Amino acid sequence: MKLHHLRNATLVIETETDVILVDPMLGKKKTIAPFTIFRYKPKRNPLIALPKNSRDILSKVTVCLITHLHPDHIDKAGEIFLRRKSIPVICSSKDQSALSKRGLSIVQTLNYWEPQEFLGGKITGIPAVHGYGIVAKLMGNVMGFHIELPNQKSIYISSDTIFTEHVQKVLIEFKPDISVVACGTARLDFGQPLLMRMNDILKFAALAPGRVFANHLEALNHCPTTRTALKQALLDNNLLDKVSIPNDGTCVEY
Repeated sequence: MKLHHLRNATLVIETETDVILVDPMLGKKKTIAPFTIFRYKPKRNPLIALPKNSRDILSKVTVCLITHLHPDHIDKAGEIFLRRKSIPVICSSKDQSALSKRGLSIVQTLNYWEPQEFLGGKITGIPAVHGYGIVAKLMGNVMGFHIELPNQKSIYISSDTIFTEHVQKVLIEFKPDISVVACGTARLDFGQPLLMRMNDILKFAALAPGRVFANHLEALNHCPTTRTALKQALLDNNLLDKVSIPNDGTCVEY
C-alpha cells in the first residue's frame, strides 16, 4: 500500500487494484479566504501550491472519500475534478444532501460505527470531534474512516478531530496498521484549537499500534504547528521511529 501526501489533508491511498482519494482540496495557492485574521497573519489559503506530481497521482484515482464539508477538505477545484472525472464519492450520511447538490456522484453513505462493504473489504465511519469545547459544535459533523481491504494493511483516517474516546477505541480495539492524524493544531480567532494539541498528538502516536502518518501541516494560515516542531516533540518522546511526516508530493510505502 502506498500513501501519497499531496497537501494538507489531501491524501491518495494506492493499492494494486484501487486508488482512493481523500479530501480533495485541489485549488491553486491563495484561492480560499484566510481562516484567521487576528490570531495569525491573514494570509489567503492554501499557503502553497499543489506539488508538481499531483496531476499524475490524481489521474489514477478510482474513488473518493470525503470526511466533511470544510473548504480545506473539499474546495471548488476538488468538486470540479470529481464531477469532470465522474469519480464515485463515499461520505457521511449527514453530508450526502449537501454534496449531491454540488453535483457529486454519491455512491455510498456511512453512519458512525456501522461497517459496510467497500472495494471487496470493509469501511467503518468513525465519529470525529472537530475542536475542544464549544468550537466543536460550530465546526459541524466530521467523519473519520477505518478501512480494511483484502491483502492490505488496515488504515484509520482519523480526520479533523481532537483525541476522544472514539479515537481511543479505534486505536485499541480496531488495531489499525496505519493511523493518519491531523497535526496542524488549527485555531480560529476565538476559542480553543480545532485539532489535537501537541500532548494529544503524542498520546495518539504512543497509543497507535502500528505506523502513524502525520498530515494537515504547513498549508493553511490557521495551523501553527510545523513539521520541524512536530518532529522535535516526537523525538523528545521517543516516538519518531513510528511516525512519518511526509513533505507535499511524497509517497510513503507500507
